[in-house]
Amino acid sequence: MKTWLRDNGLTVALVTLFLASLIGQAVTGFAQENEERIQHGQILLHFGEYLRTGAFLSALFENWESEFLQMWAYVMLTAYLFQRGSPESKDPDEDAPQDRDPALDGDKASAPAPVRKGGLALRLYSHSLGLALLTLFVLSFVLHFVNSARHEQEEALEHHLPVPGLMEHLSSAQFWFESFQNWQSEFLSTAVLVVLAIFLREKGSPESKPVSAPHSQTGT
Repeated sequence: MKTWLRDNGLTVALVTLFLASLIGQAVTGFAQENEERIQHGQILLHFGEYLRTGAFLSALFENWESEFLQMWAYVMLTAYLFQRGSPESKDPDEDAPQDRDPALDGDKASAPAPVRKGGLALRLYSHSLGLALLTLFVLSFVLHFVNSARHEQEEALEHHLPVPGLMEHLSSAQFWFESFQNWQSEFLSTAVLVVLAIFLREKGSPESKPVSAPHSQTGT
């Protein structure tokens, strides 16, 4: 068990923090929703009802959407663009191991099955990380859109206003404001990490260069 926790500690810690944060979001969002309902003289929701509302699900997938967009864009941009001195970038003057033709290792028993198989399986596997992150972004975007529209419709019904359709919501400033407010922060935080890692260090972290490494050194 000790060995398993050591080998998977990062994933365990991140999943635990994710679940704790998700529960925190649900509990505090539920409390806030009912506070607003009390102020407006509306019927209070049960916790299970709140978790099915457009308000909660829209906020949830809105954040997932921006995170998956950030990760997909980062993976794709670092495959082709460079930042000299950053451990987050390949060295523009040297061949990176990530660029090695995987077909050269097709006869190795330790290579992943798609590499040994070659052909279409290898081509798909060569871009599987980008494709997976793009798929997760698209799914999160759709779920954010659908539930954001539901939330707008729920509010319209509560205030006895005309209920907007899906296409009307898609062209609304509110929906795109929800997306862009998160997208910009994700791209900013990634750019800050790329640049700060040129000059600053965190001993022991693979996201940092060795403490004694020169600022011009690219990669870890």
